[in-house]
Amino acid sequence: MTPTPSDVDVVLPCLNEAEALPWVLERIPPGWRAFVVDNGSTDGSAEVARASGVTVVHEPRQGFGAACHAGLTAATADIVCFCDCDGSLDPSLLVPFVREVRDGRADLVLGRRRPRGRGTWPAHARAGNLALTRMLRRRTGLRLHDLGPLRAARREPLLALGLTDRRSGYPLQMVVRAADAGWRVTEHDVPYLPRTGASKVTGTWRGTWQAVRDMSRCLAESPITTPAGGRAVR
Repeated sequence: MTPTPSDVDVVLPCLNEAEALPWVLERIPPGWRAFVVDNGSTDGSAEVARASGVTVVHEPRQGFGAACHAGLTAATADIVCFCDCDGSLDPSLLVPFVREVRDGRADLVLGRRRPRGRGTWPAHARAGNLALTRMLRRRTGLRLHDLGPLRAARREPLLALGLTDRRSGYPLQMVVRAADAGWRVTEHDVPYLPRTGASKVTGTWRGTWQAVRDMSRCLAESPITTPAGGRAVR
């Protein structure tokens, strides 16, 4: 079945999130289209998504970046959003992000996670995020506080960034290359809820370390010339 055209597509990278998916999909704003990118789930996540009537994209290459980029490639809307589908973030919060991009006030809008509930964001994961944002500031001048997965931008400029990371570094590489291209990058506070199930990345020290290592490689990249999307907010 051909997906219904939409001016906003939401990419939902998914690895064994069958329990959380219904809650997330119910909160996709009316008129928007969801792309659940199944990254090798074994719990029936793809079937849950299909039963909800959304588009399922299969990405056999393991990795958060691989799933995100497969969704970006499959999307066709002018504006593309990204959101985890573990129940920790509410995709309805993307509405003002999209408005900001559509109105030309920003080229990339990020959600700054504000934890709700004890243990929502483990100390080691928060420490890793803080270290990366400080390194990002030194590398690009962007004064961001978080590199969270909730974000919105226009699809064609995103593809023009030529993102190559297919692991945990994908979200940071997007921000680094956007800054190098002169994009206006903004962030807004969003509630960060206790996730459903165990984290695949930041739930352990090892997972956090691997994510920091992947992202550090992106920070070490030399600036790449890409089409400008505007002036970056410093």
